[in-house]
Amino acid sequence: MNPVLVNLAFLIPKPTGIATYATNLIPHLQSLNPTLLTSQRFDHSTCYPVPPHLTPDQGTRGHFQRLLWTQMELPRIYQKLRSRLLFSPVPEAPLVANCRYIVTVHDLIALRFPKPFSPLTHYQRHYIPQVLACAQHILCNSTATAEDIIDFFHISASKITPTLLAHDAKHFRYLNLPRRNYFLYVGRQDPYKNLERLITAFAALPGCHDYELWIAGATDRRYTPVLKACAEHLGITTQVKFFDYVPYSQLPELLNSAIALVFPSLWEGFGLPVLEAMACGTPVITSNLASLPEVAGDAALLVNPYNVQEITAAMQAIATDAGLQSHLSTLGLARASQFSWAKTGLATTEVLKRYL
Repeated sequence: MNPVLVNLAFLIPKPTGIATYATNLIPHLQSLNPTLLTSQRFDHSTCYPVPPHLTPDQGTRGHFQRLLWTQMELPRIYQKLRSRLLFSPVPEAPLVANCRYIVTVHDLIALRFPKPFSPLTHYQRHYIPQVLACAQHILCNSTATAEDIIDFFHISASKITPTLLAHDAKHFRYLNLPRRNYFLYVGRQDPYKNLERLITAFAALPGCHDYELWIAGATDRRYTPVLKACAEHLGITTQVKFFDYVPYSQLPELLNSAIALVFPSLWEGFGLPVLEAMACGTPVITSNLASLPEVAGDAALLVNPYNVQEITAAMQAIATDAGLQSHLSTLGLARASQFSWAKTGLATTEVLKRYL
């Protein structure tokens, strides 16, 4: 018998937020002796192989094939291994099979910023509410996401447990590197990430030609050209640097050397880059909306992300005030120390145990 199955069919070799959450959580679930459904290798864990073509790396087709596998094959594995509970770190589960499950919801951004022809919008609008209605319990990564689940799907708060995410403290740490002349954004390039306003705010920075703005994260063939055109229109193409996906191993140095992380997203389920920057002692400017104040606390400059002038003023304050830089660095390190994957894992394990 394998009492707990963990569905990791979505994992990709180049981890982003959700994959980072799942891979860091697994070591802290070992007291449950789970069986991992995965195409990747996990040392010191019992693994059950699944097809490797079910991930976002295969685009929309990969998502569709994974959802089909979830409905058709996953229930058979659940019965074959005589499981009692399925845990999915994403909100995906069999809808009609006799499987008991708990899922994690990370955000409902596709409903807050819907795109009429986006498969993700339809996925969150039609599939996720069915999954959540049948779930034994729902985990989510912030109080803001819990409130969205309640507001969008009218699910009782008693069925939801927020479990805040964390960072790898051995990886993201203060390196005492000299600050260089760039502001940094880390993350996807998507309209809700608010990068056009960030570029506009940077262009308005007094003496902006003495600085650079580095945008690190996978480019988007539809949206990145819009951002580059914005920089060109503002006459700052030589100062706005676009990087593709930055390997995990390089992120700590990139964060440690920045003047500040600027993360003015219009909405986030959690906002891992904010926590990772604070763990590196890097000053942070972020939004005063959604989950971001939950993550940053009083250790960052919080701005209205719709107000370009506020973003500019925050960048100028940090760039010109060494005392403020030092103060935010100290506050950020203390704030980041309050988060750990061990805490997240313990909270998750306690919920799973209640349903075994």
